[in-house]
Amino acid sequence: MEAPPLLKSTTRHIRIFTAEVMNNEFQPSNHVLTLDVDPDNELNWDDDTLQQVYRKFDDLVESYSGEDLTDYNLRRIGSDLEHFVRSLLQKGQISYNLNSRVRNFSMGVPRVVSADLPSSDY
Repeated sequence: MEAPPLLKSTTRHIRIFTAEVMNNEFQPSNHVLTLDVDPDNELNWDDDTLQQVYRKFDDLVESYSGEDLTDYNLRRIGSDLEHFVRSLLQKGQISYNLNSRVRNFSMGVPRVVSADLPSSDY
């Protein structure tokens, strides 16, 4: 029996694969999606906010229930999740990890509060 093709959706902060991880390797699957959130650790997360992303992922996957799993549908889920992550950043629920090895402010310049300015100036 031939393994199904590995489909994936890759955005800056979201990676989705039609596979499960076994022995640290991807095994393509028609029934399992693997989600990797912020693989480069560009953002600061707490458990509650990360769980929001997983719940949103589950909701998006459920919205495609009954449809064929295609590259297009997988990319739409990935893009919608990337937009959700951006909304979390804009709301201040997550922040850029300024100590990350990667500094790509793809979702906008981070807000930095200067200790030199009185609070009324910002």
